[in-house]
Amino acid sequence: MLARSIRLVAAAAAGLLALTACAQGSATKPQEPAGTASGPVTITYMNFGANGGHEKDLASIADAFTAANPDVTVKIETVPYADYFTKLQTAVAAGTASDAFELNYENFVTYTANGTLAELGGVDGSVYKPSLLEAFASGGKQYGLPESFSDVVLFYNADLFKAAGVEVPTADWTWADETAAAQKLTDKGKKVWGDYQPVTFYEFYKALAQTGGSFLNADGTATAFNSPQGIKAAQWLVNKPGKTMPTAADGAGTPDWDTKQFKNGKLAMWHSGIWMFDGLKDASFNWDIVVEPGDTTKASAMFANAAVVNAKSPNAAAAQKWITFLTSSDAMVKTRLDSSWELPPIADTSKVSSYLTKGKPANRQAVFDALDDTVLPPVITSQQEMQDAVTNELGAAAAGRKTVEKAVADAAAAVDALLK
Repeated sequence: MLARSIRLVAAAAAGLLALTACAQGSATKPQEPAGTASGPVTITYMNFGANGGHEKDLASIADAFTAANPDVTVKIETVPYADYFTKLQTAVAAGTASDAFELNYENFVTYTANGTLAELGGVDGSVYKPSLLEAFASGGKQYGLPESFSDVVLFYNADLFKAAGVEVPTADWTWADETAAAQKLTDKGKKVWGDYQPVTFYEFYKALAQTGGSFLNADGTATAFNSPQGIKAAQWLVNKPGKTMPTAADGAGTPDWDTKQFKNGKLAMWHSGIWMFDGLKDASFNWDIVVEPGDTTKASAMFANAAVVNAKSPNAAAAQKWITFLTSSDAMVKTRLDSSWELPPIADTSKVSSYLTKGKPANRQAVFDALDDTVLPPVITSQQEMQDAVTNELGAAAAGRKTVEKAVADAAAAVDALLK
């Protein structure tokens, strides 16, 4: 999917902007990329991930890096997410961008396509979870290192399952199993719902992958989801409201509504992200997670950030050494786990054993198991318009204003128009 996405945005992205291994947990074999500077150097690193409480954590990782690499000092700039990409775009266009910087997946696709990022040499892929590393590669070349990740799983209220005499979810569940359980667990009289999965673009592209379907065609020039798989995926989502999950009239879709409902014991199952764990620490019932059920296959939504090197950096070698440490070192792993920051992207799960035994949910291994079969969002130039078009059409079908077939066809037509 990534290669197709990069080809798709390459032309538009070109006009969008005027334009060695460390001791701890190294992911890079000894190889000097272009832009090597001799002697002590200071490199700059711009990021958004540390904003809002983790600035000291990032600084401690940088200090550990400099202790292991005395000839390299890292100067960090942390920018609020709301301002980050505007500032980055301006800096890249002006030729003043940092030596290294952070990108989310969608923007990684754009910046790879327009030549902003340096190819990374000698990356040892065995250090990282394969799906995370592959997300930041294109055409067989590595342009970013996974910095952190989160994913979506199926939360469930074990007490509601027990009270209803229903077996709790397992990793082998399919959509059919989830539907059957949701029907038994729904009690409209008590305002208890068996399931909750938002009817949105983000759930649709994932459900589509779970049916074996594709959002875009092979070269990314047209949609491919107006298909039996696309209709099945849409039907899976829009059949739930009013039957096994609440409707918009019940409050579904309003900010934090689903979190409050699950925490109040009103949702038996809930499709949501692992970032919700801390918010459920004081829940008064037994709850746990599993990898989301699929239809013909598993496909879990993954959200990942990468650390990249500026192709124009005069200190590219030092910058790659820094992002290698930032994404793979033992110091990074310890800092992220101790501070409950986003999870480290490493393949060696023995290094994250403290996370696996940290408390609820008991099945934290599912967080890592979900990475075995992941799906990334399709990326086009008009990203927000695409997302809105799909969500709006699915909403029309869920409200009964259109058939599912008509909604899928109209969504495909709208996205195809954006691709022209």
